[in-house]
Parts: sequence; C-alpha cells; structure tokens
Amino acid sequence: MIQLLETIKGLNSESDVSFIIYVMIFVGVLLAFEGLRQFFYRGETSAEARNRRMRLLAKGTSAEEVFRLLNNNRDAARRRFSPIAQLSHLLQQAGLPNIAWRLTSGMLLVGAAVAFLLTKFIMPQLAVFAAFVLTVGLPVIVIAGIAQERKKKLVAQLPDALDLMARGLRVGHPLAVTVASVASDMPDPIGSEFGLIQDQVNFGDDITTAFRDFADRTDVEDTRFLAVSVGIQHGTGGNLGRVLQILAKVIRDRHLMRKKIRAISSEGRLSALILTVLPAAIFLSIHLTTPSFYSDVSDDPLFWPFMGAIVGLIVVQGLILRRLVNIRY
Repeated sequence: MIQLLETIKGLNSESDVSFIIYVMIFVGVLLAFEGLRQFFYRGETSAEARNRRMRLLAKGTSAEEVFRLLNNNRDAARRRFSPIAQLSHLLQQAGLPNIAWRLTSGMLLVGAAVAFLLTKFIMPQLAVFAAFVLTVGLPVIVIAGIAQERKKKLVAQLPDALDLMARGLRVGHPLAVTVASVASDMPDPIGSEFGLIQDQVNFGDDITTAFRDFADRTDVEDTRFLAVSVGIQHGTGGNLGRVLQILAKVIRDRHLMRKKIRAISSEGRLSALILTVLPAAIFLSIHLTTPSFYSDVSDDPLFWPFMGAIVGLIVVQGLILRRLVNIRY
C-alpha cells in the first residue's frame, strides 16, 4: 500500500491519478460481484454438468421429473405387441425425448401426403410402399442407428464405471454411493443411466431391481452381466468390488477381441458388400447406357418372373454372406 501511495504521488498529472482510482474501483466491484455470485449460486452450471441428467437437474428440474423423462421402462410388458411401446423403447435407447405418439402421428400424416403426391407419377401401390419406406422406415432406421451408436459408447464407458465402483467399494463405500459417484463424475450415456439407477433406489426400489431395469433399458449383454453380478452378490454377500474389477477386465478384453475380429474379417465384409452391390450396379449401368437392352424384352411373359428370381437370389446371397462374415463374440 505504501508503494502504491508513493507511486500515486509520483504521478505528474491528476488524470493519471484518476485513471488508477477508476481501475481499482472496477477491480474491486468485479471481485465483489464474483464473490457474491459464488456465494449465492453454488450449484453446478449447465456447461459444467457432465451428462444429460445433471444438466436437467442444473436447470432446476426436479428429480422426479428427470426420472420420468429419462426412464420410460413402464411399457416393457407391452413391448412385444405394441409398436408404439417398441418405438418408445427405441427412443429411450437412443437417448432421445420420448415423443413416440407425436412421432408416429407425424410419420403417418407425412406419409399420407407423400403417397398422395407420388400417385401422380407412379402406381398407387408403389406410391404407398415408397411413402412408407421414406416416412416410416427411414426415420426408424436412423433412430435405430443412433441407439446402436449410443450402446457402443455405453459399452466402451462401462469398464471405467466399474473400476470407479470397485475403488469405492474397496475403501468401504456402500454400493449406492459408488453408483452416485459414477452418475455425477462420468459423461453420457453411462452417467445418465447410473443416475437413473440412483434415482430409482432413492424412490424406494431395491438396488438389484434398479440394475435389472438398467439392463433391460440398454439391452446390452455386458449390462446384463453386471445386473446378474450385483443381484447375486447383493443376495449372498461376497467381494463385489473384486467381481466388478474382473467384469471390467472381461469387458475390455471382449472389446479388444471385437476390434481384432473386425480387422481380420474386413476383407470378407468388403467382398460381401461388393458381390451384393455389383449386380445392381451392372443393371443400372446397362440400363442407362443402353435402355433398349432390357426394354426390348420387358414385354416377354418370362421377363418379370426371371427378374424377381434374380433379385431374390441376390438378396439371399447377401444374407448368406452377411452370416458368414458376421462372427459372434
């Protein structure tokens, strides 16, 4: 402070003194504002939240509402018979909002409009089929692809989550506390899924039931192993931390083996793709370069039966080649 006063006295003009005073006032107000902000707002910000569940909680959504939004496992019994329940389950696996009814209604309305427009150009039966493929089949395929990618990411994160749980169990923490640490420390999708387990336990369900519902939501073999391990150890006792550590190692080894198998079978998969696509490519190239090659014989009664047989054989060939290169592990 003394050096600061001597510096101020040594200044040549009042403008320099005023400038330093204003800077000190600005810094003081800024520090006071930051201190008050940290004092009154201790919660985690939306940007700092590691997963979707934590972001919803950071925005002020209640735990009950978050659990209702993210956990849609009530239709498990009707899933075999209800397409809406199957779509809802698929949306949940993809980590998307549960808008099965609205999505279905939108797809049907858009499909009817597309079919009506296509009837002006092609046959009505073909127009309905094309509209169904574009407005129903394509969105479902996209959602299924998103769900599959989310499952792969969850399986890749699961060993780290199990290691975190095993370390907590070794130092004496209860299982529910280790689940809460995974829910708060790990990103999506594993963070939100373990957060749902934590919320389900807090709402009164048994922890084995919560892990069983987790395995049913994700529909992954590794999560079913986890649910069975927790159920057995929770009922009979034992070193659950050691079991989780071994399970994490098994999952990592299976993941590494999966990569090795895909690398070894890459040539076969590429050959299967080429052999399946090549007939269609040849047909299109001939039809575009020489349209009369097929149009001159299209009126023959045997043309369409033979074309159908060829397409059927190509599909069967593709399925057989897929089974040959799709090695289960």
